[in-house]
Amino acid sequence: MMQTRTPTSLKVRRQSQVLELHYDNGDVFQLPFELLRVLSPSAEVRGHSPEQATLQYGKADVMISAIEPAGNYALHITFDDGHDSGIYSWDYLYDLASHRDEYWQDYLQQLQAAGKSRYPDAVQVFDPAKKR
Repeated sequence: MMQTRTPTSLKVRRQSQVLELHYDNGDVFQLPFELLRVLSPSAEVRGHSPEQATLQYGKADVMISAIEPAGNYALHITFDDGHDSGIYSWDYLYDLASHRDEYWQDYLQQLQAAGKSRYPDAVQVFDPAKKR
């Protein structure tokens, strides 16, 4: 069984909109607020199976409004769009940090396939190359 990687410190960087995680081996990761929000481990986002997952969009400017420990194993994060469900375990945060670029690219592809945008008030423009 793999050992849980617990951060030694956390920093909420509001200006750059990242949660910075520091580990005892010297690793430092930055997780964008948007990524944390759209990949929330909550049932509201993930559903109870992959088929029930709800694609999150329009979250490019989301901010963390509160962050607090959930026991000794996780964080409870509240976002300024009202989302506050889901517990971010240390293992989940380390997985997000370790695979950040892959998860981000997958998220962008899902948005594109759904015709959605990262930005809340984006207007979809007609694409004449697409057949109706």
